[in-house]
Amino acid sequence: MSDLYHVSSSPHVRSKDSTSRIMLYVILALLPASFFGIYNFGFRALLIMLITIAGCVASEWIFEKIVHKKSTISDLSAVVTGLLLALNLPVSLPWWEALLGSVFAIIIVKMLFGGLGQNFMNPALGARCFLLIAFAADMTNFNCDAYTGATPLALIRENNGAIPADLNVMDMLTGRTAGTIGETCVIAILLGAIILILLGVIDLKIPASYIITFSIFILIFGASPFDTTYLVAELCGGGLMLGAFFMATDYVTSPITPKGQIVYGICCGLLTGLFRCFGANAEGVSFAIILSNLLVPLIEKFTVPRAFGLVKEAKKNE
Repeated sequence: MSDLYHVSSSPHVRSKDSTSRIMLYVILALLPASFFGIYNFGFRALLIMLITIAGCVASEWIFEKIVHKKSTISDLSAVVTGLLLALNLPVSLPWWEALLGSVFAIIIVKMLFGGLGQNFMNPALGARCFLLIAFAADMTNFNCDAYTGATPLALIRENNGAIPADLNVMDMLTGRTAGTIGETCVIAILLGAIILILLGVIDLKIPASYIITFSIFILIFGASPFDTTYLVAELCGGGLMLGAFFMATDYVTSPITPKGQIVYGICCGLLTGLFRCFGANAEGVSFAIILSNLLVPLIEKFTVPRAFGLVKEAKKNE
């Protein structure tokens, strides 16, 4: 009889997916954007990826050796951080700045706060924002062998919301534009997003609420209100798609409650719209997501579902 009432410690429901398997799925989903980035920008894009991945893995391994903790590099989270960081960097960035960003992402944003599951913001985006502040000129220099000049968003902003004659939306969809290594080809990003959804790694609550909120904001407050061509250019011309599907959905730094995920996505969309429409920079996705990361504890506090018994009791008291 006692065996029938034996209760084990939580969690009582377990998934077959381990951290390393989920990270492997994310790496698989990032491959289309990564391969296109190498095709679009050349061998140096691959070099940046190798530097950031190696820098993240080495930083995590060395830190854990110093503090005498068990090595966690086999969970592949450092590889994902390094790859995401590379996809958010311009191909012309000096190699040592890319390496410095890798060290910052792992040591400062991740390991000093307890490692995987304890970081308060997305490590790759934290590192990108650090590099934007520390090396603004290099991080906004998108000139390379393949492209010269500003990004599509910068060109549209300089043109007061109008699409320049030498730039079309199809180029943004197919990635034939200047930008960071992984943000230019929306088709490759969406292919990776479909992989994540089909594998059950993410659902559409966060990216859908993010993109819909941003779209409404841009249609009302953008430089060309209610202009669908301008809206599509804003959606495809920067890092919004990469951020919405691959970084805003980070398990550690996004809410776990269903309502909280929608609120979080709305916050990301509103902040991105504010930065793009009224800020000094034409982009804004990275800062919008990490600021929303800081709001996650507050969002979860007010969106935790009330227990069934408490709901019933509350109705009785009314």
